[in-house]
Amino acid sequence: MRTPAETSTVDLPDEAATAALAARVAALLRPGDVVALRGDLGAGKTAFSRAAIRALSGDPEEEVPSPTFTLVQTYDLPDFTLWHFDLYRLRGPEEVPELGWDEARDGGVALVEWPDRLGRLMPADRLEVALTIRGDGARRAELTGHGAWAGRLESL
Repeated sequence: MRTPAETSTVDLPDEAATAALAARVAALLRPGDVVALRGDLGAGKTAFSRAAIRALSGDPEEEVPSPTFTLVQTYDLPDFTLWHFDLYRLRGPEEVPELGWDEARDGGVALVEWPDRLGRLMPADRLEVALTIRGDGARRAELTGHGAWAGRLESL
């Protein structure tokens, strides 16, 4: 059975617009949420994640390194622990649990770059953010709320 989905498209003329969208999404995050970030290399997945984490921490200068080499970074925030995953270098879903996936799903929030590597671990309730680079250098975000996220997406 497919979960209901709601989609919204947002044009992002610059990095400030990406950060503003990420902050709006961050304000809606609750323990147990998964945000699946899709897009080609350089599309803005890490910039989106960095802005969301900074908005949640309340510190615009928070150091938020890319998890490209570490595969996961965690942030102890006031309401939950946020897990920022970059699954690009994984071969498949069998490697995901070693990164703390179960712990992240147990009361944390997961921001996941390259979510296709999750395979069967992809939860039915999730927010997908697909970032694309437009010809003029700007970006576009297509947000799709699956399951419980379908209704929450409307508040953006």
